[in-house]
Amino acid sequence: MSSLQQRKRSVPRAFDRVAPTYDRLTGLNPGYHRNLLRSAERLSVTASRPRLLDLCCGTGASTEALRAAFPDATLVGLDASEGMLAQARDKAALRHVDFVLGDATDPAAAGVEGPFDGILMAYGIRNLPEPDRALANLRALLRPGGSVVFHEYSVADSRVRRFVWDAVCWSVIVPGGLLTARSAEIYRYLHASVRDFDGATAFEARLRRAGFVDVWTGAMDGWQRGIVHSFVARAP
Repeated sequence: MSSLQQRKRSVPRAFDRVAPTYDRLTGLNPGYHRNLLRSAERLSVTASRPRLLDLCCGTGASTEALRAAFPDATLVGLDASEGMLAQARDKAALRHVDFVLGDATDPAAAGVEGPFDGILMAYGIRNLPEPDRALANLRALLRPGGSVVFHEYSVADSRVRRFVWDAVCWSVIVPGGLLTARSAEIYRYLHASVRDFDGATAFEARLRRAGFVDVWTGAMDGWQRGIVHSFVARAP
């Protein structure tokens, strides 16, 4: 097992340590919340009162995006970090969300039962040691025709975007982690995990191999253009 794979298994505990300051750092990121909302809207769920799953929900920023995009939805949020979930549960706007502690690789093992009309997974699939197993389990949780959006970094297809990512990490994100949380461990891991993750073309192919259809990739704006993407797919 590579050292990065080993680090993936310790991600939840690392997030526990930075949870109290995580929203402070992401709040300094221009477009962070706007682009989460864009990915939530790309679920394009048409049911009048949909049931939606927010995987790797963290402190609830992605859950807030789902609530804004689908005000009448029933929301379930799952995360492997108890510290991050504590922050999400403390938000008044999310008081009716069912937050669950568990591994996004197999939500059913944590008691999360389908079917769901849509699933949003923000900044999560890249952290899982077994992404293909996770994709199979997520497809099983969706209704036929249900949609999934992976809001995720991907820079492998562009040398320019890799350079921008490196520059932003070492000049802003890692120093910001040191400033807000007195620790940059998880942010150094963030840099490496994004560098290691699939390119957009490869991840689209991975989704098709998992049995998803109507796969496409949506762009973001601002500095995240070409770095963060909405990977959209549908269960057949």
